[in-house]
Amino acid sequence: MNRLHSQAEWIARARAVLPAGGFGNFDPGIVIARGQGSRVWDEDGTEYVDYLIGSGPMLLGHGHPEVMEAVLEQLPLGMTFFANNARGIELAEAIVAAVPCCEQVRFVASGGEADMYAMRLARAYTGKPKILKFEGGYHGMSAEAQMSLAPAREVNFPTPVPDSAGIPQGVADEMLIAPFNDLDAVASLLSEHGDIAAIIVEPLQRIIPPRPGYLQGLRDLCTRHGVLLIFDEIVTGFRLAYGGAQERYGVVPDIVTLGKIIGGGFPLAALGASTEIMAHFDKALVGADRWLMQLGTLSGNPVAAVAGLKTMEVLRRPGQYDRLRALGQRLMDMQSAALTEAGIAYRVCGDPTLFDLYFTDADPVDYRSARHRDPQASALWNATLRENGVFKSPGKLYPSLALTEDDLDLTEAAVRKAAQAIAAR
Repeated sequence: MNRLHSQAEWIARARAVLPAGGFGNFDPGIVIARGQGSRVWDEDGTEYVDYLIGSGPMLLGHGHPEVMEAVLEQLPLGMTFFANNARGIELAEAIVAAVPCCEQVRFVASGGEADMYAMRLARAYTGKPKILKFEGGYHGMSAEAQMSLAPAREVNFPTPVPDSAGIPQGVADEMLIAPFNDLDAVASLLSEHGDIAAIIVEPLQRIIPPRPGYLQGLRDLCTRHGVLLIFDEIVTGFRLAYGGAQERYGVVPDIVTLGKIIGGGFPLAALGASTEIMAHFDKALVGADRWLMQLGTLSGNPVAAVAGLKTMEVLRRPGQYDRLRALGQRLMDMQSAALTEAGIAYRVCGDPTLFDLYFTDADPVDYRSARHRDPQASALWNATLRENGVFKSPGKLYPSLALTEDDLDLTEAAVRKAAQAIAAR
């Protein structure tokens, strides 16, 4: 691996061969060279406490020794086969045992694929065309998912706003958009439209928590109207609890999508449901007209499967989620203390396992209310944190089980400097 080039040189090389100079995921102005435990280093050797953790999958930290051992044992046996393998079957068994709505699963390579197939599965099962999603909800990069993900203009519900070029009007015609945390809006749409196949929802929408009773209300409405409920648990699965949001909130959907943690840092995702619903992946059971075709070169590959299996084994050990929540609460509390002391308006939003700040004096409850009253404060906050050794997304902070007391001390010092920087403007 080449360590002779500076980060600036790598950035220049990226601009020549990558659109916008990056992979499309994150700030292309930083190039990560390596990660270990709770830390990452860029190509100039600058060290950071990592709260991005690959956008969520590295819950155990980078290079966890037991995960590495499992992967290294598998590599000489084969990396992928495009055929069933025992490790993938074992992972499916572990997911079915953990996730309440799952009786069977089907593997894919990314969360976006899982969400796309979940919506298609709901249409195949119900015979209905429309999908209801929530404004601001993120469900990958399919045409359906790119409806009203981050609309720059407000339109009347339930009109969708495409967030990407290249999406035909026909997709918009089959999508309905509602505000998150508003049961009355959902009830009204279900009463008006008898052709809705499913509601797809992040149980914790980005970092916005559901109001008490909201998810159960969705469950009850879907049952009443014969509509499937899809929980997108790409992020929340095995993070909010071992059984994900279903365990944490006590609400069971019809279909779930999973990713990130179940691959242990490798490309792997899944969707799961009852045997009756999943029968649509079996042509012999449902016939050619009702069969949902799905395949993928790397789906269920054994390297990702063993990484996921070992990660899940570690997470099952006593005290892991208590520790994760305690770490997240300490991070929440240190930020609250610094901002309160500095007299800055803010809201900590999310769950101790996944959260961030809004610089506002209003409680965020949906996409339109989850906005910074002071966007410059947010930009300065994140920039100051990075300058002081804290690496995170502009809109999320992911705690990991690899965090140490030294990491928390460094983070607290950076947080205080960030609060002071905002106060001194």
